[in-house]
Amino acid sequence: MHSRRQLVAGALVGARTVELKSANEKLRAEIAKRKEIETELVQAQKMEAVGRLAGGVAHDFNNILTAIMGYSELILADATSNSTLHGNAEEIFKSAQRAAELTRRLLAFSRRQILELKVVNLGNLVNDLLKMLRHMISENVEPITINTADLWLVNVDPHQIEQVILNLAINAHDAMPKGGKLTIETANIVLQDADRAVTHEGVSPGGYVVLSVSDTGVGMTPEVQERLFEPFFTTKEFGKGTGLGLATCYGIIKQSGGHIAVSSTPGQGSTFRVYLPRVTAVDAQLARQRQAQIQPGGAETILLVEDESSLRHLATKILCNLGYNVLAAENGVEALQVIEQRREQKVNLLLTDVVMPKLGGRELADQLHAKRPDVKVLFTSGWTGDAIVHHGILDEGVAFLAKPYTPDVLARKVREVLDATA
Repeated sequence: MHSRRQLVAGALVGARTVELKSANEKLRAEIAKRKEIETELVQAQKMEAVGRLAGGVAHDFNNILTAIMGYSELILADATSNSTLHGNAEEIFKSAQRAAELTRRLLAFSRRQILELKVVNLGNLVNDLLKMLRHMISENVEPITINTADLWLVNVDPHQIEQVILNLAINAHDAMPKGGKLTIETANIVLQDADRAVTHEGVSPGGYVVLSVSDTGVGMTPEVQERLFEPFFTTKEFGKGTGLGLATCYGIIKQSGGHIAVSSTPGQGSTFRVYLPRVTAVDAQLARQRQAQIQPGGAETILLVEDESSLRHLATKILCNLGYNVLAAENGVEALQVIEQRREQKVNLLLTDVVMPKLGGRELADQLHAKRPDVKVLFTSGWTGDAIVHHGILDEGVAFLAKPYTPDVLARKVREVLDATA
């Protein structure tokens, strides 16, 4: 009888132990999940703080850069190629381009860059960049690409994703000062909850195209990995890195609906993995990508609205030189007055800044369409907030030209919008 009681008691203790063990495992999982959420929240708060700063200065700064780039390009077109004037203008233009790239990086890592999404094959992007990459890396670094056949398509901004690939590749190269192998691989993957918990923590279940960039370099400690995507954090020597590269990658990938993760061991190299959601249905964007080369210039009437006087004069000059008839206005209110005074004149395109005093570009377009629904619209801005975008992605059907732009880019974008079907 006594032995039977001992057996029962032992069984109860064993069951209780199993229950406690299960409860402890659940508690540990809950604590790990909470820490992950807290880490993501801190990262998001940092991005938001710097994003507010970047957004605040981007609009005015990009207006200035557009004027510098535009006028220097006009000088380059008129000056003799071997003259001192041409050389000086060329240096001004290059400096403005570097400043514009810095602004783009600030907006990208703070997730306030505007994405122009297209359906693309990630493997093709990698292959196209490979030739450029070979010129950027040392001879003692061997580049290897592995692309899965029948790779799924993704819906991304190709220019932004190219920046991600180049940033990751250059970082991998820099981690191998004595040489090694740089491997860039693309593959399809379907994640279930079980997979996510074990090896892909933080990635939601579903189908993804995975871009992996691996090196055989120095690797990273866990402490470095924790801070890797922070803006302005760098392990490079002073003057050799801004600390914006990986933060920019992080912002672009998150804004694209993806996920980026790193695994590394000191002395054994690192691997960065980018997860981008697959596209399940190809839309009409593929056909638009095969659009014939645009020939700028025309005779249509354009209503140009820009509150920055130097840009207004510059854009007017560029468009008039291309043959267009330009009606210029300083703000939305003045633009509506111009339209009212020219009731009988056909206006083909409204080219308007988004952020303006008195009446913004979106509100202007809405009021103009109420009177003239056939007028096409092209928005331009250095930063738009949420006026024509949601979470950094353009509203459907919206044509947009990012500042700073060059005369050639302006000319082609205007022609593209004018030629587009409704």
